[in-house]
Amino acid sequence: MKGAILSALAVWVLPMGLAAQDSRERVYNYEVLQPSHEQKPPVEGSAARRVVEHPDRGLTVQAARDTSGVYLSWRMLSDDHPDVGFNVYRRTEGRTELLNRKPVTKTTDYLDTTAPDSTVSEYWIEPCYNLRTGPASEPAAAVPEALREGPRYRSVKLRDGETPGKIAVADLNGDGRYDFIVRTPDRGTDPGLPGDPTGMTYTISAYLHDGTHLWSRDLGPGIEPGIWYSPFIAYDFDGDGRAEVALKTAPPDAQRNARYRVDSGEEYLSVLDGLTGEELARVDWPERSWRLGDLNRQNRNQIGMAYLDGKTPCILAARGTYRAMLVDAWQFRDGALTRLWRWDGDEENPVIRSQGAHSMVTGDVDGDGRDEILLGGCMLDDNGTLLWSAGIGHPDKAYLADVDPSRPGLEVFLCGEVRHDDGRGVCLVDAATGRQIWNIGRPTRHVGDGMVADFDPAHPGLECIGKEDRKAGRTDRYLLTARGEELFPAAIPDCRNWVWWDADLLRETLLDGKDRGAGRSVAKWPERILAEDIEGSIVLIADLAGDWREEIVTALPGELRIYATDIPASDRRPTLMQDPLYRSYVLHRSMGYPQAPVPSYYLGK
Repeated sequence: MKGAILSALAVWVLPMGLAAQDSRERVYNYEVLQPSHEQKPPVEGSAARRVVEHPDRGLTVQAARDTSGVYLSWRMLSDDHPDVGFNVYRRTEGRTELLNRKPVTKTTDYLDTTAPDSTVSEYWIEPCYNLRTGPASEPAAAVPEALREGPRYRSVKLRDGETPGKIAVADLNGDGRYDFIVRTPDRGTDPGLPGDPTGMTYTISAYLHDGTHLWSRDLGPGIEPGIWYSPFIAYDFDGDGRAEVALKTAPPDAQRNARYRVDSGEEYLSVLDGLTGEELARVDWPERSWRLGDLNRQNRNQIGMAYLDGKTPCILAARGTYRAMLVDAWQFRDGALTRLWRWDGDEENPVIRSQGAHSMVTGDVDGDGRDEILLGGCMLDDNGTLLWSAGIGHPDKAYLADVDPSRPGLEVFLCGEVRHDDGRGVCLVDAATGRQIWNIGRPTRHVGDGMVADFDPAHPGLECIGKEDRKAGRTDRYLLTARGEELFPAAIPDCRNWVWWDADLLRETLLDGKDRGAGRSVAKWPERILAEDIEGSIVLIADLAGDWREEIVTALPGELRIYATDIPASDRRPTLMQDPLYRSYVLHRSMGYPQAPVPSYYLGK
């Protein structure tokens, strides 16, 4: 590995809100493109072939938006022939009919305008190609009264009556459908404030896709209520076809101090059986250290998954964001966790500190078939060494995507919380090298939110949005094209929630309806409303069922609601959940700050 390349001198910067007299809290803010470090061997995982999910057809049935019939939607899968067609069947009172004259080939949806209006019907679809048919989907029933009079969402009732704060989706029983792992309640405390005086604890619960309750587990007093104490994810880590749950745990007799915080004692990475909640394996979580800073900084924990050998889903346990940064990589096999490597940013040359974000995403950025790990302003290689650091300090948002389709490979869009007078507070870098492609070219103070989304057809690629934080005394919003040209429209959309909802390839945003006493609306920016009255707090946006358009999952007391589009499609593509980068975003949404998922390719092609 070549020696470090520094494009700027090392600069000591005091983070906002920290006491200047505590020199140990100083952060590192410089650009490191190639570090110098001890070589580590590549990971050799346990999987003989890549472990993948096996989703079913995901057939959904709902009333057409204009009540003209029954709207059906289903998945195209990555192993389908590109020219596959689909036959649509309906059974009513024992009579089976083929509804289409020719196989459906342009889309993966169908509008049945001849559905009986007083009798329950059952639908299923069969793939066909070259005069051969494939396995039929699981049937889905259409109940006329429910379609006409029922709510325009699917409800999953939760047993404890609490509102979920975080959810994960994974196939817990191997039937090809996404099930739900929820964390309740939706309340928590910020690490910089006193803890919760009520003794509240979090509960993790698992439900099948139809709402069947499987198990619940109280995390106890050792896991404080808050995002940074309780990270969890769900995935099939051992390749047996059923997902496990990986999470941070603590002993049941753990104690909180006089400020209701946990500042000592054991902490674990645990793997739970997805069907029963039984603990299958446990190892130590990355330890507390003075190098991480004060208790606020020490309690910044994240969890993730990466295919470090290209085949095996490995678990990542991470600690540290604003100062020292630690990551342990583990393999789960035969009921045991085996550590593959530890990355400690202080072992790099120069050291890597203060570059962490509030999220994590993984994907193959250098074309070697193995996943790298985007931790914010730095990228870890698959073997547990630093690939590069952009050196902008702590970014509140970091997006890995094909932002500019005119360039080869992927890019990373960064929004820096640290003050920048050099323009690097909003910038785009090459995902494989970290080299800067462009920056905003003017000073920024505290860009606390960001997003990449293609919503403007006038500009190819993904538009890049940045938003200053009001806490820093600024309300500026920034909008740039994929090539870094700043745009100045009358209004710039929000960053948080974007969804593919209608029939075109532009992405839609969700508008808050509180000002008019209504729920959220899906809108074609800036203001064309496509769907209204979406109630509850948004906990997930993902392509969970039906065709490639996304569902919106919201949380209310004792309930998850799943809203799906009923707009007829104009094209088709394999389910987005089979794109590794998109699936990584969805997987990591159950911990850290929410980020809308983005695939590894430019969907506008």
